[in-house]
This record gives sequence, C-alpha cells and structure tokens, in this order.
Amino acid sequence: MSLSANKSRLAAITKEFSMRWQETRNYWHDTKSKEFDQRYLQELFANVDRTVTVLEKLEEVLNKVRKDCE
Repeated sequence: MSLSANKSRLAAITKEFSMRWQETRNYWHDTKSKEFDQRYLQELFANVDRTVTVLEKLEEVLNKVRKDCE
C-alpha cells in the first residue's frame, strides 16, 4: 500500500471514528464522557492531524527523490 493510500485511510478512519464518537456523546454525556474526550480523544485527533500533515510532506520528499533518481 502506498504512503498516499495509508494517509487517506488514516484520515478516513479517524473521520468515521469522530462521527461515531459524536453520536455516542448524544447518549453518554456525563462527567466521565467529557473526561474521556479531553484525556484521550482530543489528543488522538490532534496527533492524527499532525501525522497526516507529516505524511503529506514525506510523500512530497519521496516524490522528489524518485524524480531526482530518474
């Protein structure tokens, strides 16, 4: 699987997870759900966003290396 495909898959899975979390919050909206969101999910989503950005930059570098080696 290519870097681009993995980046797209990660973004899609995270988006799906985020949507399902929002649905869950409609039913689970006590102190523990807020703690779970703040303690785990906000950091997870921020890390995935940063990872996608890094993967995009890495893909650019790899494409340049491939082009330079031709």
